[in-house]
Amino acid sequence: MDVFTSEDLRNLMAHEEEYCVSLFMPTHRAGPEVQQDPIRFKNLLKKARADLVTLGMRGPEADELLSEPREVGADSMFWRHQSDGLAMFVAPNYWRYYRVPRSFGEMVSVGERFLIKPLLPLITGDGRFYLLALSQNQLRLFQGSRYSLTAVEDTGRMPENLADALQYDDPEPQLQSRVGAPGRGGRGQAIFHGHGDASEEAKTDILRYFELVDRGLTELLSGDHAPLVLAGVDYLLPIYHEANSYPHLIEEGIHGNPDRESPERLHAKAWEIVQPVFLAEVEKMLERYYELAGTGLTSDNVREIVPAAAHGRVDTLLVAEGAHVWGHYDPDMARAVVDDAAEPGDEDLIDLASVFTLENSGVVHAIPPDKIPGEEGIVAIYRY
Repeated sequence: MDVFTSEDLRNLMAHEEEYCVSLFMPTHRAGPEVQQDPIRFKNLLKKARADLVTLGMRGPEADELLSEPREVGADSMFWRHQSDGLAMFVAPNYWRYYRVPRSFGEMVSVGERFLIKPLLPLITGDGRFYLLALSQNQLRLFQGSRYSLTAVEDTGRMPENLADALQYDDPEPQLQSRVGAPGRGGRGQAIFHGHGDASEEAKTDILRYFELVDRGLTELLSGDHAPLVLAGVDYLLPIYHEANSYPHLIEEGIHGNPDRESPERLHAKAWEIVQPVFLAEVEKMLERYYELAGTGLTSDNVREIVPAAAHGRVDTLLVAEGAHVWGHYDPDMARAVVDDAAEPGDEDLIDLASVFTLENSGVVHAIPPDKIPGEEGIVAIYRY
């Protein structure tokens, strides 16, 4: 699985040129559906090519643009390392893909911007969180949603375990650590020897280990706002809190040895902790919207919201997951036009309002459709 960060979102938002292809599809980690994923992907590439040609790109140029995605899609190993959804972005001299713990509906969009709204729940809302499973023997980072928990494969500079941290960071030759034979805890236990009180030395080493973990985690999650839940035995959790600098660490943690827990069990326990946090956040935003309704500081009309967002008036934007309103926006006239159905070259106006809001330092939250007032799947709270 790949970590999709706020920086990734900003990079996608900043990319504008004539032909930007956005592709979304559900993927599967196991089972017979895995065999169908490459076929669905191939069909989406065919649609992308057809849309590119319709918009004026020559067929050979479209084939060249999609050549790398086509090559990756033909690799069986690529499909064996998926999460719940695949998002891919292709433009001349630009290609990125993200395997994320969120299932998407199959969709291809070709326009002058990348489509970003399906990814917004990975940045804000939809119960997205991180779980850090702590032990002296191994360190594991997971990204979770209300539906699943997936291991993050690339953890950057975070050490793999206590021994790994001390190997490169312990300046005292008289204090060493090694991983000994398996003890009652399961895997190898960290054994300390040197001068002084062994328990104090152990705590010092664990604290330094967690400081290195925190340093790598803060770098990996730079700009992220997702809650972080800890899982570990009782005496480790307060030591990590002492080392922590990530501002969204939740005080309550999962107690017990996470090495003995399945991802399914860890997910269930973590969701019990984070669900009330997300529900309270959504209710607070909606309460503010209803309080301001009728004052001229709110709107549920996408034709009004898009130009307002373009001019920096939108403070908070609430969008329904999975909702789309297709059309186009004329910046010179500050006018948004809605089409009855998606046409080649159309933009998702909800997506465009989200981009404008974020570009003007506003806040965007993707929330369940049944929570959104109005009929278009979008509401705004204005600054003025």
